[in-house]
Amino acid sequence: MDSLTITINGKQQQVNADPNMPLLWVIRDLLGLTGTKFGCGVAQCGACTVHLNGEAVRSCVTKVSRAAGQQITTIEGLSKGNGHPLQIAWAQLDVPQCGYCQSGQLMSAAVLLRENTNPTDQDIDDAMSGNICRCGTYPRIRAAIHKAAQMQREGVKS
Repeated sequence: MDSLTITINGKQQQVNADPNMPLLWVIRDLLGLTGTKFGCGVAQCGACTVHLNGEAVRSCVTKVSRAAGQQITTIEGLSKGNGHPLQIAWAQLDVPQCGYCQSGQLMSAAVLLRENTNPTDQDIDDAMSGNICRCGTYPRIRAAIHKAAQMQREGVKS
């Protein structure tokens, strides 16, 4: 076990963990932030997506040692009070069905909208292709991303 310093959702924390432990387990088991989900464990489904220095990564295969000294954002840190345009659009359009994959979907979509403020359907499909929704809510996900993009362009702040 090593003592590692990580910054998660803007708060610096010390964790005692094997440097090879997946970041997902540090987030969920050691820090108690359970919004990030375990899906497949092999970086294929996207349920575990978090931001590492602003980029979407799969926390199930990212070693905690890679995250030490970096900025980590989980779904809990995306906004205060669920006020991110994506979270608002998700709720307004009733996107989730079972909801299990949604935190990963939101985290991937947040990177997309940071990089592209007016994505096309193809842009959305390409950016979200690594996130699987077993319930098949893809049309609602796409609609919510378009709505959130419009909200951002109109000045809704997270």
